[in-house]
Amino acid sequence: MTSAQSPKKQRDDYLSALISDISERTPDTGDFGTAISGLDLFRRNAPAPPVNCMVPPSIVLVVDGAKKMWVGGEGYEYDSSRFLVTSLDLPANSEVTEASSDRPCLGLAFKLDQRVLAELITHGNLSSRRDKSVSTGVGIGTVTDAILAPFCRLVTLLDEPEAIPILGPMIQREIHYRLLMSDQAARLRQVAAIDGHGHRIGKAIDWLKVNFALPLRVEELAQHSQMSTPSFHQHFRQLTTMSPIQYQKWLRLNEAKRLMLNEHRDVSTAAFEVGYESPSQFSREYSRMFGVAPKRDIATLREKARENVGINVTAYAQISKPNTATL
Repeated sequence: MTSAQSPKKQRDDYLSALISDISERTPDTGDFGTAISGLDLFRRNAPAPPVNCMVPPSIVLVVDGAKKMWVGGEGYEYDSSRFLVTSLDLPANSEVTEASSDRPCLGLAFKLDQRVLAELITHGNLSSRRDKSVSTGVGIGTVTDAILAPFCRLVTLLDEPEAIPILGPMIQREIHYRLLMSDQAARLRQVAAIDGHGHRIGKAIDWLKVNFALPLRVEELAQHSQMSTPSFHQHFRQLTTMSPIQYQKWLRLNEAKRLMLNEHRDVSTAAFEVGYESPSQFSREYSRMFGVAPKRDIATLREKARENVGINVTAYAQISKPNTATL
């Protein structure tokens, strides 16, 4: 790609290369891990309704087709011209809006490393930039050549397994830098900067992901986060669109769903394992979240899987937990 190329031609070349590379590595509909840590590829051959998911701090880049993410009742549409970015772990609903067998929805998800972001902010003298106030931990950014170029190199690097340990970290670091220079920089900085409220909320979320089955005392969590209880509530809701109690409930109910679906736990056992003392309370809250009683929901999902209508029971992965959960 020469400098004589027009910006549109260069962007189209980047997208064409990514479409080709991702298509070759995704033989059928689904999500595909790679030899590069934090990089997953995906393909969808048809539109799909919203499904519950936990989105880690990441950038999701769609190179063909389109998707939509719902967070707190707000919809975020993204395609080859707009990327999705999240600055912390967010409960969400994800749907595929444009896809077909002839032209599947193709893309990648790349997990962000808060430590790399924090280091770049500090040593790259990026903390002095004046950011406009942002609210939630999710946003839509503009896909530019500066974003596409390192992703092209990262996906192509999969063809050189021996070079991944050497070149991979450098390209990944560049991606983090490019995001910190993008129109979504403020969203990332508010959580990655270690002296900010966003960073403290992120640490509290790490603790909740590990300890969601324990009784939650918000006042103690706020104190450990070195924030007053009102301030903690305010910033937690601003970033996640949920209260801490609602966030814990989401974690509990989705883990219970996984236990019943994949581990074949009965309703009462799953309820107790995720921290509920009353199976009836669990069933009521499950029904409110998923619109159907737990036993009937699991039976329906299994039946749909047997009928091969696109429901994959293994898709309900265990809630990812960080290596440490200190505040």
